[in-house]
Amino acid sequence: MAKVLIGIGGGIAAYKVCEVVSALAKLGVEVKVILTAAACEFITPLTLATLSRNPAFTDRDFWQAKHGRPLHIELGEWANVFVIAPLTANSLAKLAHGFADNLLTNTVLASTCPILLAPAMNTDMWEQLTVQRNWQQVFADPRYHSVGPGAGVLACDRIGSGRMAEPSEIIAHIKSLLHTKGKKDLTGKRVLISAGGTREFLDPVRFIGNPSTGKMGLALATAALHRGASVTLVHAPINGEIPLGVKTVGVMSAAEMQKAMLEHFSSADLIIMSAAVADVKPANYAREKLPKKALPSSLDLAFVPDIVAELGNLKQPHQKLVGFAAQTGDIVTPALEKLQRKKLDAIAANPIDKLNSGFASENNQAILLDSQGRQVEIPPCSKLEMAHLLYDFVQELG
Repeated sequence: MAKVLIGIGGGIAAYKVCEVVSALAKLGVEVKVILTAAACEFITPLTLATLSRNPAFTDRDFWQAKHGRPLHIELGEWANVFVIAPLTANSLAKLAHGFADNLLTNTVLASTCPILLAPAMNTDMWEQLTVQRNWQQVFADPRYHSVGPGAGVLACDRIGSGRMAEPSEIIAHIKSLLHTKGKKDLTGKRVLISAGGTREFLDPVRFIGNPSTGKMGLALATAALHRGASVTLVHAPINGEIPLGVKTVGVMSAAEMQKAMLEHFSSADLIIMSAAVADVKPANYAREKLPKKALPSSLDLAFVPDIVAELGNLKQPHQKLVGFAAQTGDIVTPALEKLQRKKLDAIAANPIDKLNSGFASENNQAILLDSQGRQVEIPPCSKLEMAHLLYDFVQELG
């Protein structure tokens, strides 16, 4: 069972951490919580103990000899991932300089697992030179990872940066750290990803499209970002939040996606085509909405550019190109044919006729194949987990 230790600092954003604790517990993760003295002014240990199904610890527990071993040692050795949210300016300064004057900071020094920091503070506080210096200094230790802060309306009514990352972002990063154990094996790599379903319009309101929501592409972008990559996401219409830190290019049609992918292709080290690109488009486009009586009884179609094949022809030796093949029935045979014909380094063949898999689902499954003949089956899992498994597979490409 995965073990996540969450340290809560003294800030109004502490209430958001309840959602993180509750969601992790429901996923079967074992969660334990440390509250600083200031955190107890905003939220009670009883609340966190109830949500986590474990005792919630405070400095009062730290200074009492009621545990068999020192509590900070026990908790530090126990955790697979350590999260500090909200991270206050005070706690950040202690981390940057190695101070250990409470249970939270002592446990940090007694731990060896990855630590995820989710800062939250007033904009002026966050932008102080000393705070920014401490923020940069703490990442000299590769154990530290960050999520946020974002920008928006703060509790002080200020609009600006310093807002703690949303619970969904924190949970996604925790899941990534549990998989990678903190490794950033894509650091220095530039990853280019396509996502979403392109639309080919007959008139301003009617189009040929597909059910893709772009969730797989978003998961790929999230996983790459968490593994240290610089990520560019070229996306048709999608359904989901784009992670902070991902460069985005919005498109609609296959031609627009082709143009955007070609513009960014030469600078990318790894290219993943997860978009569901239309194969055909209406041969004629009406600039004004066609009345129902004017709709053609048969539709003349034209083929759209084959983006993956074009990129395969342009690929340089240092680049890796990965495709997706959404299939029904036999998924391996057509995927292998696509892999070879389009000069891909690897392909993910995923069934779209399986329950809770493929388009619009939160989960997916696939068979990964590469040009060297490897085949790895990914059983049903979350799309974020599948993204990480795909990156693990790609890292082993020759």
